[in-house]
Amino acid sequence: ESFDTFRKASSANTDGAAFGGMHLEGPYFAREYAGAQDVRYLRNPSPEDYEDIIARGRGLIRRWSFAPELEGAAAFAAALKGHGILASIGHTGASFEQCHEAFLSGSTHLTHFFSAMSTVVRNKGFRTAGVTEYGYYQDGMTLELIADGCHIPSSMLKMIVKIKGVERIALVTDSMRGAGMPEGPSLLGGLADGQEVIIEDGVAKMPDRSCFAGSVATADRLVRTMITLGGCTLEDAVKMITATPARIMHIDNHKGSLAVGKDADVVIFDENINIQRTIINGKTIYAKC
Repeated sequence: ESFDTFRKASSANTDGAAFGGMHLEGPYFAREYAGAQDVRYLRNPSPEDYEDIIARGRGLIRRWSFAPELEGAAAFAAALKGHGILASIGHTGASFEQCHEAFLSGSTHLTHFFSAMSTVVRNKGFRTAGVTEYGYYQDGMTLELIADGCHIPSSMLKMIVKIKGVERIALVTDSMRGAGMPEGPSLLGGLADGQEVIIEDGVAKMPDRSCFAGSVATADRLVRTMITLGGCTLEDAVKMITATPARIMHIDNHKGSLAVGKDADVVIFDENINIQRTIINGKTIYAKC
């Protein structure tokens, strides 16, 4: 099971990046916004289901993404808040009003902004706002961007940064196992019965090319993209992948910036954001020859 695997990997990992916890992406998602999520496992949240999962993953789950329009979602969001788990909205066709209800219940983050979420729709001439509009509107809502240069175009990156500001935006790779691998077939999910995908054009896609199936980006690519396509300064791009996500996950007391008393985690890169040296807890883990 995933929790046991995570525990074993965490205990075996004595050098290198530490695991900060688990993000559960599903299974409480809207089917029409599933994207590459396996629809066989999608369902509505019920206390019997999620309380059992929380108990089995005690101390490991840091964040859980869900669709707020599902039956039982408001109670689920409140339960997550009670357990100290970040309630995040994703893979959803929720309306603006449903997002606000979720926000009042404790949901304060948007997973993979613009990906697999609703926007303005028209019904007999009447317009209804969706998740993306609520993300812009609600100052108390933070969001994350898959800034690989594929999921979100340059124009939208610039617009998001201008409206939300770097203090409310975290960069995320959303990478699957194909990151750093050659183009070609791959798997999303478990090796035994995972979703077949294809890696091409710098991104993972469903075999029929109908939608993306995750990213193959590494963190340096996100920073580079926000500078070259997002119109950001180096300082702002770095903030969105360090200080801002650390604050969102409530670990900014020891992560996210270089300050006395915080963990000695440092990444040194050149003018093109090519990694030259990685230092974790004061120990050099990687140095370019």
